[in-house]
Amino acid sequence: MAEQIKITLKKSGIGRKEYFTRVLKGLGLTKLHKTVSLKDTPEIRGMIRKVSHMVEVED
Repeated sequence: MAEQIKITLKKSGIGRKEYFTRVLKGLGLTKLHKTVSLKDTPEIRGMIRKVSHMVEVED
């Protein structure tokens, strides 16, 4: 079974390129300080890498 990873949105997607807001929405992050738990897969890790400056990750 894959481990869970917790992701918290720390910076808003407002004023950024649409690409970043779409990645955040794909991760399920819609509001500041919202935390979601997702499976730790290579796809999710890639999405986190794209918005790493906006999120905080707990393994």
